[in-house]
Parts: sequence; C-alpha cells; structure tokens
Amino acid sequence: MPLLGAVVFFSFWDFGLAQPKLEQPEISISRAKDKSVHISCKVSSSTFNTDYIHWYRQKPDQSIEHLIYVFSTAPAHSKNNKLEATKIFHSSTSILKINSLEKEDEAVYFCAFWTISGWIKIFAEGTKLIVISPDRSLDSEIYPKPTIFLPSVAEIKLHKAGTHLCLLEKFFPDVIKVYWKEKNSNTLLESQQGITMKTNDTYMKYSWLTVTEKSMATEHKCIVKHENNKRGVDQEIIFPPVKKGVAAINTAMKACVEDTNDTLQLQLTNTSAYYTYLLLLLKSLVYFAIISFRLFRRTAVCGHGKSS
Repeated sequence: MPLLGAVVFFSFWDFGLAQPKLEQPEISISRAKDKSVHISCKVSSSTFNTDYIHWYRQKPDQSIEHLIYVFSTAPAHSKNNKLEATKIFHSSTSILKINSLEKEDEAVYFCAFWTISGWIKIFAEGTKLIVISPDRSLDSEIYPKPTIFLPSVAEIKLHKAGTHLCLLEKFFPDVIKVYWKEKNSNTLLESQQGITMKTNDTYMKYSWLTVTEKSMATEHKCIVKHENNKRGVDQEIIFPPVKKGVAAINTAMKACVEDTNDTLQLQLTNTSAYYTYLLLLLKSLVYFAIISFRLFRRTAVCGHGKSS
C-alpha cells in the first residue's frame, strides 16, 4: 500500500522523535457471519483526549477508503449503524465496532491519527477481518505448529555461516507475522520469509535466518505472532548456538564411529574365537585319530605275538 508508506514517512518528518504512535494489537480477527466484531487501536499521544481518531479500510485490490472518525467520549455512528467508533480515555484506546458481519466486510482495517498540520496522517499497521460461515467451527488447535531445522556441518564448514529454518504448519487464518531476534536482545534481525501456502483448510509458512560466524555462539529465537496462539501469547521458538549444534553433531558422529568400531572389534574377536575353537577341535580330532591308530596297531602286534 504505497499511500500508507508515504503517510508514515511524512509523519516522521512532521513530528520527529515526538510523533504519536498507533498500535493495533490484533493482526487478524476471525468472526462468523451475522456476528459483530471489535477492533482496537492503542494511541500513544499526550493529547489523546482532544485528538480525532479516524478509521479506514482497504479491500483486496482496492484503494483505501475512509469510514468514520471519533473525537469525544460520545460514540460516533455511521448512517445505517453498521459502524460505531468510540474513544476510551483512561486507556487511550479507540474501538471500531462492526455490526451484522457480511462476507463483503472482509478487509484490512486501519486506525489513523491526524497531525497538527491537519493534512498528514499516521496509520497503524492494520487488522485483517476474516468473515467465516456460521457452520464452520474454529478448532482450538489451529495455531502455527513449528518444526525447526538446524544448519548442516557441511554448510558451516564451507560458508562459515549457518541457516536456521522455522517451518510453521496447520494454522488458520493465513495472517501471520514471523520475525527473529537474538535470545537476549530486542533488536530485529534481517531474515527471509517464504510465501504463505494453503494446504487443505489450513496454511503453512517458513522463515529462515542466516547466522554469521561472529553470532554462532549465540542463541536465536523465531517469534511467531498469530491470532490463535495459545493464551494469545507470541510463540518464541529457541534455536541453539550453531557451534553447540555442530559440537553435538560431531560428538554424535564420533560416538557412532566408536560404536561401529567397537561392534566391528567384537565381531572380529568373536570370529577369531570361533575359528580358534574350530582349529583346536580339528587338532583334537587329529590327535584322537593318531592315538587311536597307534593303539590299534599295538593291540594287533601283541595279538600276533601271543598266537605265534
């Protein structure tokens, strides 16, 4: 949405570091048709009580459109009472209520703040509204299920870097935000995002982070924001230090080799013992045959002497 990008950029110029901040905590909300929904907007402004808070929406492949604004404690309504906007002074929050939801109400809804100049607006990131059919039950287990993939030893040795990959599956709706940080840092790291793909009635997405050599001893975390996360808390998926992972792999490989050597040695020992036993048995049979032959001849000689 180029319009929003331009608005945000100019708002920085207008206010500098003292600019108000707007935050919509929900990245998406799913509601059944014919129900109502509340979309909230937290406004960090020292003049919130006298600020005009506006609400906009943008449907897919359409331009953004203005819906309603609210100024005082009295709620503002649209002509057909489809929309209602309110301000809650003690929490510096504005609420947009949409009644009797229809499929046509699906869109991304934005709250906005007008600057002192009166023509520049600051927008929040927006909340996507998904309207589902009344007969569809939203399973409680449709949060993102993570699977992690650690760097390979070959990649680390060849490129002096490693790739952490976070695969997220079987979630609904498709709105999801994934970002990366070092475990004990609040700084967002530059990562890569795959597209969100539909699989049957749910979605999947993957994201990956390239860890440089200087950061290999640090734990990293993949943070997942989604409407259906358990208890409404962002998931934090911990990735161990690359060096520790490599050490564990090397130890496992060494143990595997040692186990193989021990097994081979045991096999050779058993084989040697087997053949030694056969050899001793064969020698015993030979000795037995020789002794038997000599005793037989001695008996025969003695017999001939007596008869003569």
